[in-house]
Amino acid sequence: MGRIVGIDLGTTNSVVAVLEAGRPHVIANAEGGRTTPSVVGYTKDQELLVGQLARRQLVLSPRNTFSNLKRFVGRDWDELEDSSLSVPYTVRANDQGQVRVPCPVTEREYAPEELVASIIRKLVDDASTYLGEPVEAAVVTVPAYFNDAQRQATRDAGRLAGISVERILNEPTAAALAYGFDRSAVKRVLVFDLGGGTFDVSLLRIANGVFDVKATNGDTQLGGNDFDQRIVNWLADAFEEEHRVDLRRDRQALQRLTEAAEKAKQELSGVLSTPISLPFIATGSDGPLHIETRLDRATFEGLCPDLLDRLLSPVQAALRDSGLSADDIDDVVLVGGATRMPMVQQLVRTLVPIDPCQSVNPDEVVAIGAAVQAGILTGELRDLLLNDVTPLSLGLETIGGLMKVLIPRNTPIPVRQSDVFSTSEANQSSVEIHVWQGERQMATDNKSLGRFRLSGIPPAPRGVPQVQVAFDIDANGLLQVSATDRTTGRKQSVSIQGGSNLNEEDVIALLAEAEARADEDRRKRNQIERRNRAQTLLAQAERRLRDASLELGPYGAERQQRAVEMAMRDVQDCLANDDLQELDLCVSGLEEALFGLNRRLSAERQADGSPLQGIRNTLGSLKDELFADDWDDDPWGPPSRPGDRGRGLSRRDPAPWDDDIYR
Repeated sequence: MGRIVGIDLGTTNSVVAVLEAGRPHVIANAEGGRTTPSVVGYTKDQELLVGQLARRQLVLSPRNTFSNLKRFVGRDWDELEDSSLSVPYTVRANDQGQVRVPCPVTEREYAPEELVASIIRKLVDDASTYLGEPVEAAVVTVPAYFNDAQRQATRDAGRLAGISVERILNEPTAAALAYGFDRSAVKRVLVFDLGGGTFDVSLLRIANGVFDVKATNGDTQLGGNDFDQRIVNWLADAFEEEHRVDLRRDRQALQRLTEAAEKAKQELSGVLSTPISLPFIATGSDGPLHIETRLDRATFEGLCPDLLDRLLSPVQAALRDSGLSADDIDDVVLVGGATRMPMVQQLVRTLVPIDPCQSVNPDEVVAIGAAVQAGILTGELRDLLLNDVTPLSLGLETIGGLMKVLIPRNTPIPVRQSDVFSTSEANQSSVEIHVWQGERQMATDNKSLGRFRLSGIPPAPRGVPQVQVAFDIDANGLLQVSATDRTTGRKQSVSIQGGSNLNEEDVIALLAEAEARADEDRRKRNQIERRNRAQTLLAQAERRLRDASLELGPYGAERQQRAVEMAMRDVQDCLANDDLQELDLCVSGLEEALFGLNRRLSAERQADGSPLQGIRNTLGSLKDELFADDWDDDPWGPPSRPGDRGRGLSRRDPAPWDDDIYR
């Protein structure tokens, strides 16, 4: 296998690294920087600019220069939040509801993946120049909470860039690989990854080259850019209050505000106060207008309490899912430039009472980990083993709209899980497989990933056909679902990709909503399971009645058959009236009636072939017509035990004395 590089494809900056002589190294770009701005632009001559060159024209040509593209990758228009659309360039939806970015100078629209491919292409070209040979493959990192569509879109961007994406690697896991690359001690590590546009947290156990991911959580729509936006709004609101001009409506002014906010945020990590100077930011009736102010750290932190609160929940959820407490953590690895903010570091110390590890570079550690993974794939590193997990539960919809989980969240990948399902109606010739992702017990409260239909099932009673459904997640976290009819061998499968995707609310709120509504979900599940149990019992009773008629004739077990039919009507009435309290009693009555019928059938089968069989059937029919007693004694069967008659009196029966000794 040829050279494989590791690429950290970030929202704000990207990095490429390679393994040389068993050690990972970051590769500098053509401009000499170790990080490349994730910015793409076009000049008025339609020349493509990527990285620092594109960033320089952000203010001069904001409509033709594109940043923060990672937030749009693999997402449809109706999934985007307003905060994602606060960019100086235009973002719109095409006729299919997909995100498109129009560029005026080229007079065409781009999919986000096309523009991201340009960033990957530059990183690969810089790596090829450094190595002196073409690079045709890479390990690309993504946020741990990227869904299947976003992962597939990232792979497509690599293909558009002309490379093979050998592995999609979660960013916190990559950081842990870099951290534990040359460490032999057993460590339980928390990776806190706050990048420009995404937030992830993972808990791992590292021991002797084995990296076990225990739990992961995060928010794909929270990052350092959201902190920048608070400063932008603070500046714009103050300016509007003083001059009655909203700078956010002017593209160039908005871009200048964004750059000033990012610079102020970075400086406040080292000083308590910083000046912000933006001359000629706008023009008023009396001439040019300027911004000259100062921002101190306390004011900045006062703008962001809700953002800090959003960082808390994923960490707490990951600790809970891993079964670890904060005191069990041996080390904390901070990843992403936004973790340099003092308020973020203080938050981490509050959650985990130890000082974070300072031996890794937050901007480069993910790319270094990707290079380590590349070395594992090429065989250059043979003593390392990575076991990653899937962040959210995967399952399908069953009778009553319940979510049947096949792969629980935080299951190690790659993984294959399967289960056997059946039809919900008699003579059903096809079943629809509807795949969902999330933690709620009702399927519709989760996120739909896709659906397909398995046809050609032979006609059969409800519950008889057997359909095996299998979920496969590969090492990249990509899902494939298959369904097989065990009777005919007919199989249908689908790769879940590019359909419905997770938005901000669906990603982070799934676990929170599952906890907040756990009691309600359990109540709904209990109600549906009781109804399903009753319907299944009704279908079973119908089959037993048919069996009795075929084996014994219409009068062979008339009393037991009538009891079953009456109990069935009671259950059907309860279902029609939605009387679940009475339903349980009626179901018990039907089970009791079925028990009596099954006992009669069993006794008849044991006595089958006896010369008295015909007489027995005749007497049994006559007895049912004349007496209908509830005693269980049968002169044609084994003698009853003492006390059997007494037990008959305790049954819930309006006429306990309608059995006689004849059967």
